[in-house]
Amino acid sequence: MKQLLHSVILGEGKPLCILHGFLGMLDNWKTLGAQYAENGFCVHLIDQRNHGKSFHSPDFNYDILADDFLNYLDAHDIENTALIGHSMGGKTAMQFACTYPERVNKLIIADIAPKYYPPHHQEIIDGLNAIDTTNLKSRKDADEQLKKHLSNPGIRQFLLKNLQRNDDKKLCFKFNLEVLSDKMEEIGDNINSSDSFNGQTLFLRGDKSEYVTNNDFDIIQRHFPKATVETIDNAGHWLHAENPKQFFEKSITFLNQE
Repeated sequence: MKQLLHSVILGEGKPLCILHGFLGMLDNWKTLGAQYAENGFCVHLIDQRNHGKSFHSPDFNYDILADDFLNYLDAHDIENTALIGHSMGGKTAMQFACTYPERVNKLIIADIAPKYYPPHHQEIIDGLNAIDTTNLKSRKDADEQLKKHLSNPGIRQFLLKNLQRNDDKKLCFKFNLEVLSDKMEEIGDNINSSDSFNGQTLFLRGDKSEYVTNNDFDIIQRHFPKATVETIDNAGHWLHAENPKQFFEKSITFLNQE
């Protein structure tokens, strides 16, 4: 029997599933998830494999992540859904929509394009691996160690939300750092080159982010011929956290369009 992804389900109505980004978890989307739930959606916030409270596995690529999501929909009797994916979760969402187009009625991709990204999280991975979790006393202690590698306090806070106490009451990470450290090439990988999804699609990008540029519009149209691209003001790569008001407004307008 296939292992099932962990989720939190909010509200009632039309299904809307949300997939977080690399080193994230469903908790990152709880505030926005509650807003969608208040607007007539049954929101499924999902932890992808090797993240959050979902299972750990040495196998990790976008075809596998897409199949994890298919298994999730089948287990919850969801015939088709609106789907939001951010960054790595956006790549999963793109691959899923292209492979199983009949299961997606609307697709929102947050700050990622259907192209290959060279590994660029190495300083984050190095910093996390440098934390001595065997003697970790507190999140503040972890922050002091991580500060030597990452100067941005916002990114450190985002990463350290993943700390939890295990059965021995020792602090450890929720994500599978060993596997994710080893799979940096797969995380930057593109969806399959000949894939396309002909359904309604919205790409949202941060105006301060370099993940989706004007040069990417052609490749977006090639894979997603009905896609539109909109820009979120005053936001970088974590656009849903940096400008949640505008992210919600643009996304809910798209979701409610006939």
